[in-house]
Amino acid sequence: MREGGLGAPVRHPIDWQHPDFTDAEKLDAELRRVFDICHGCRRCFNLCDSFPRLFDLIDESETGELDSVDSKDFGPVIDACTLCDMCFMVSCPYVPPHEFDLDFPHLMLRARAADMAKGKVDRRVAELTKTDRNGRLAGMATGLANWGSARGNAVTRPLLESVVGLHRDAELPKYHAPTFEKQAQAERPERTAEAPAKGRKAVLFATCFVNYNNPGVGKAAHAVLARNGVETEVAYPGCCGMPQLERGDFAAVTEQARQVSKDLLAWVDKGYDIVALTPSCALMLKFEWPLILPDDEGIKRLSAATKDITEYVVAIAKEEGLAEGMKPLEGGVALHMACHARAQNIGAKAAEMLRLVPEHDLKIVNRCSGHGGSYGVMKENFEAAVKYGKSTARQMSDSGKAFIASECPLAGKHILQGIEKLDAERAEALGRCHHPIELMARAYGLTD
Repeated sequence: MREGGLGAPVRHPIDWQHPDFTDAEKLDAELRRVFDICHGCRRCFNLCDSFPRLFDLIDESETGELDSVDSKDFGPVIDACTLCDMCFMVSCPYVPPHEFDLDFPHLMLRARAADMAKGKVDRRVAELTKTDRNGRLAGMATGLANWGSARGNAVTRPLLESVVGLHRDAELPKYHAPTFEKQAQAERPERTAEAPAKGRKAVLFATCFVNYNNPGVGKAAHAVLARNGVETEVAYPGCCGMPQLERGDFAAVTEQARQVSKDLLAWVDKGYDIVALTPSCALMLKFEWPLILPDDEGIKRLSAATKDITEYVVAIAKEEGLAEGMKPLEGGVALHMACHARAQNIGAKAAEMLRLVPEHDLKIVNRCSGHGGSYGVMKENFEAAVKYGKSTARQMSDSGKAFIASECPLAGKHILQGIEKLDAERAEALGRCHHPIELMARAYGLTD
């Protein structure tokens, strides 16, 4: 072993069914081992609220060391981890193959799984993370659902805050009907038969967010691939399980992985690539599922066949070349690099893709948006989420670009809300935060 190696971090399979995984004494020993190393290093102090909470907890104890901290006080540290993976992928010098063998995010998942095994379940978050159920119900009356969730609704938002725990000022996703999957069945973009990428076949894994909340991302991806000659289908067998993973519910994630992979593997067997439309879902299919089900050969095959949408477009550009016809995006783009895109260890594919647009004018912002899945919209976390995303919002706003973009749709909403707090007129002029594929579709003249 040697310090400072340049090799990629290595993650171990998650042996979540082993009795030791949720054993209270063994878990506490590992938490203390890792927390002591983190307290001595402090390199991740500015990544999320877990580390400041941990360092303050120890520094303010009787001895200033971990030996005088009661294990029952670890809860706030564990709760604050948003599973962004940036400590593991970017900052920590002690991740495997280092002998210290640190994986802070997966240890926080283990702690949450142990709580769940004891029956400690936050019912509010458990209900919020049932994305398929919630999407189907909201789709029956999108007008009513969006009215009720609208920020500023003095009737419903205080009620949602007191009952469900959603902060009344947090911007929530809107619902759309019909879903992207149904829209794609009803209206298909015309495929350019002689485009450079003809012969490629891809299935867009719609993801719960695009399917129910933002079909525009899916329509843009479908249109861009069709323009480039890709034979494209759309599938949505169900959520990838990331919301359940955040809670440490490995049994639910496993059930989703087996159900969803069965459907998607049928497409792989017919020669299709799987293209995920949000980076969190790509991360699940490519990395987390194989760690949770390391002996499942189907999961391994699906992982190898899956690409993020920006990764896929960049591959087309490098291997076949893109179809002509793009025009510049006047005013330029400020691009936020989403944490789960970075955690895939594939490079800055969104930036690479937008640099394919003629006369590109691109500013990259490589900082935390603050949102963290369901974390950033909860009453007890919203102010911290705003604090951690403030620098990103300021840089995106001060860039002066005509468009702002992020591969993560929830991060995009949080960033725009942060810009609004800094400069309401600037936020109104920007209108919304785009997915990079939407901007490529715009450059092709496929969308407004």
